[in-house]
Amino acid sequence: MNHFPRSLIGAAIASILAVPTVTWAQSADATLRGKAPASADVTAKNVNTGVTRRTKAAADGNYTIAGMPPGTYRVDAGPGTEQVVTLTVASTATLDLAQSAGEPAEAPMQEVTVTGRRLNEVRTSEVGTTVSQQQIETTPQITRNFLEFADTVPGVVFEVDGSGHTSVRGGAQNNNGVNLYIDGVGQKGYVRSGVSGQTQDTQGNPFPQLAIGEYKVITSNYKAEYDQISSAAITALTRSGTNKFEGQAFGTYSADNFRAMTPGERAIDEKTNSEVKEYGISFGGPIIEDKLHFFLTYEAKRYQTPITVGLENIPVPAIQANIPANALDQLGPASVMFHEDLFFGKIDWAFTDNDTLFVTAKVRKETSENDGLNNGTAPSAGKNVDSTDDRYEVSWKRNGSGWFNELMWTYEDAFFNPTVGNTSLNGSVYTFLNGGQDFNMIRIDGADPRAGQNKGQKGWALADTITLTDINWMGNHTVKGGVKYKQVDLTAADSLPGRPVFYYDVSTTGVGATPWKSTIALPFPQFNSEVTSADKQFGLFLQDDWEPNDHLTLNIGARWDYEKNPSYLDFKTPQFVLDALNTEISPGLTYGQSLGLSTDPNVKVDINDYISDGSNRKAYTGEFQPRLGFSYDLGADQQHVIFGGAGRAYDRTLYDYLQLEQTKFALPATDVRFNTPDHPCTVVGAGDAGCMAWDPAFLTDPNALATRLAGSFGEVDLIHNDLKIPYSDQFSLGMRNKLGDWNTSASIARVNSYNGFVFTLGNRYPNGDFWQNRSQPWGNGLPGAGSLIIGGSGIETRSTQVLLSAEKPFTEESKWGATFSYTFTHAKQNRNIDEHYSFDQSSIKEYPFIVSNATPKHRLVATGSYAAPWGLILAGKFVYSSVTPHTVDGSCLAPPATYPNGSACRPVTYTLSGAGFKSLDLQVTKNFELGQMGSMYLRLDMINITNEDNLVDYFDEVGSDGTVIGGRFNPDGNITGVPRTLRMSFGLKF
Repeated sequence: MNHFPRSLIGAAIASILAVPTVTWAQSADATLRGKAPASADVTAKNVNTGVTRRTKAAADGNYTIAGMPPGTYRVDAGPGTEQVVTLTVASTATLDLAQSAGEPAEAPMQEVTVTGRRLNEVRTSEVGTTVSQQQIETTPQITRNFLEFADTVPGVVFEVDGSGHTSVRGGAQNNNGVNLYIDGVGQKGYVRSGVSGQTQDTQGNPFPQLAIGEYKVITSNYKAEYDQISSAAITALTRSGTNKFEGQAFGTYSADNFRAMTPGERAIDEKTNSEVKEYGISFGGPIIEDKLHFFLTYEAKRYQTPITVGLENIPVPAIQANIPANALDQLGPASVMFHEDLFFGKIDWAFTDNDTLFVTAKVRKETSENDGLNNGTAPSAGKNVDSTDDRYEVSWKRNGSGWFNELMWTYEDAFFNPTVGNTSLNGSVYTFLNGGQDFNMIRIDGADPRAGQNKGQKGWALADTITLTDINWMGNHTVKGGVKYKQVDLTAADSLPGRPVFYYDVSTTGVGATPWKSTIALPFPQFNSEVTSADKQFGLFLQDDWEPNDHLTLNIGARWDYEKNPSYLDFKTPQFVLDALNTEISPGLTYGQSLGLSTDPNVKVDINDYISDGSNRKAYTGEFQPRLGFSYDLGADQQHVIFGGAGRAYDRTLYDYLQLEQTKFALPATDVRFNTPDHPCTVVGAGDAGCMAWDPAFLTDPNALATRLAGSFGEVDLIHNDLKIPYSDQFSLGMRNKLGDWNTSASIARVNSYNGFVFTLGNRYPNGDFWQNRSQPWGNGLPGAGSLIIGGSGIETRSTQVLLSAEKPFTEESKWGATFSYTFTHAKQNRNIDEHYSFDQSSIKEYPFIVSNATPKHRLVATGSYAAPWGLILAGKFVYSSVTPHTVDGSCLAPPATYPNGSACRPVTYTLSGAGFKSLDLQVTKNFELGQMGSMYLRLDMINITNEDNLVDYFDEVGSDGTVIGGRFNPDGNITGVPRTLRMSFGLKF
């Protein structure tokens, strides 16, 4: 060991161990390393803010500077070495400052130079790409959501569905596998799926785009500092004030007069009113030059979004013709109202040459009216949604000789509050029978009581990371490590009291005279309908980026996570459930015992695995995650680099699932079946929640059904005592090349995910069977209660992707830039990617692995921009993908045929030929210089200029045996994206 600061490492370890309530965060800062003259003083000064970082090169010339806020720096290590370079977010860049023998020294850069050569990160094992601020500002977009540009990275898909809701996915996993880190702080939703403020239930943005500098997308093999993730990691940097007062203001407008008709509108030759208003402002500058800066921004959205309401499942025409007229009249075009306000503020204070303090605040508020409309939900059954997301952060960054430390405190308060829109009518759902199973067609007049919710997270964290750069032993090391603690209260109410929803069977002979089922939320005072869990999260990680020589870089890391969720761990199975399980259903046989009578391990249920006494559940301690990678620079010149890696990444189980053990008892959305000719069942008692005799008063008296069910319980949810934690194993191998001005990358990535959470039906027939005469034991729930639903682990995905990319960065000299990305995906899964309820088989083990419906096989994204004469900026984006595979959860054999396990239905996937999505987007901006006042611009975005119908709704086709053999798109259904749309923008820069 040539040079090793033992005292510093000892002090760092001691400080970590002495502070048990310290957490770590994912850094958005950059690291700069390379060679300089031996023992030279290396200085890097940010040309915009004056922030300066210093280090001393080792005897062999190697130097490393960690904790550098991304930006443009003037770097020098003495006369003749000065260079101006731009560092990108969450990157480790290489810059050699030593002159070659015989070369003259370069003239010093002038003070007016504010741009520099962008340094690309090539010596890393991570699979990912950086999205620059230039791309964000010029690329055409639909939503003004900065994550929309993530799909320029191979392996990532950003979608806008028919309701305007947005989602981002990585690989073949659902959106919950993604985590977004803003200034190093994860934005994970702990209760609901996905990133907070970025779910499939919102048209909003998780963060104001004006406040985003740039961001990096890593699709696999991230380093050990990244947690709570199993697919893509997106790490973004917020903008800061500089030594100049600068501001922007913008406004964007579009309406139905500036767009083509949707397919649903063309079918009736009538356009639905729609409108898009987006506006915002930002301002920043110095309070004390080179020392203290501020930045403020506000953005707003005001949307009226057109959608098309269709049938959720399509029956044969003879059945469809019998759907009541008042339901059919609600099919077709409709609209959703949406409002969002986003605020962000930031102060950074370099109070010494080595210390900088950052304070940030984000406030997000959004509302939507008539939300949730889609195939199967008509406007009269819509919901209203209020969402908030407030986050605050204070961080202190300190630089020392050979080390960098960041201490961070954060606070978050994010809640999702949908309510039922129509409270004056009973809801009605029209269904049809196929293969012995019921399929919903359309819901009208009132939302399901489960639509009303109150879910969110609120809590704080304290974070610390330390990076050691002055370590030389068999090469150069940059070592980063930390510990973790976070405490956040998770709150959930899964349904709210309201009017019942009745289900009517529709057949070729007409509509059932009486409903065959009802769903109603029944409050039980002895249980709390809203639960909160004081969730605690711990973790450790250590990462070593080791350069044994000028060619090889090894990324060696490991992390360990631990989560303690009292709501799950301390739960005690209620006595009434134990009594029901111990009820004799025949002499000497209890209901609980009957669940385990089957000799088939996929059918057998050991109910003791789901009974908790408050002490027999233990938090999982095995989240050890090795993260190993390498890169090999063939010529030691960053021109041709081979890279690869392998690692494991643990995610987490959503509280949305865990809380159902408690909230279902307090306010269960009870399914009550009625003994009708089309759905006969055995009436056990007048108050039994499983099967009842029909009473016309249930329709006219809103309290009649609830009164009749008083004292009975509905659905009972129990979760396995040994619940596994979702994780993914990742492997990759690739090569990066610099070909002239182009940076290219080709890689292959294999990602397998395991232990996805799943609910299955726990009911069994008295002899332990799950299937009898093609039917499931829905009528054999807990005695005196409803169905038994059991939760556990078992959803899996398996994907192999080929990832190709090429980028020519935009430069002022060339005046143009372009990106190309192509993704080939071969993926399978054992459950529909958007489903965690699996009632079609006895257990998740019964589900076959079928082609995944998470992502298309082929996807191509190309972007380009050109700074034309006369102040014009031209840019475009082209997206093409093959059809995303379509999963049919129930492909059912015609009676009396069954599959070998007795089931009549199986999930299948089919893929239509042709293009699944195609869109050419163009934008032109005209800039006008206003002298010392700044500049203004006019911008026109032309989205989907060729007006492609990117259809997403299906008509399934049934073969002679009754199973689904294929299908076609509904030509009048919903689309992803938008029809041809013009968006007009005006802006000022001052």
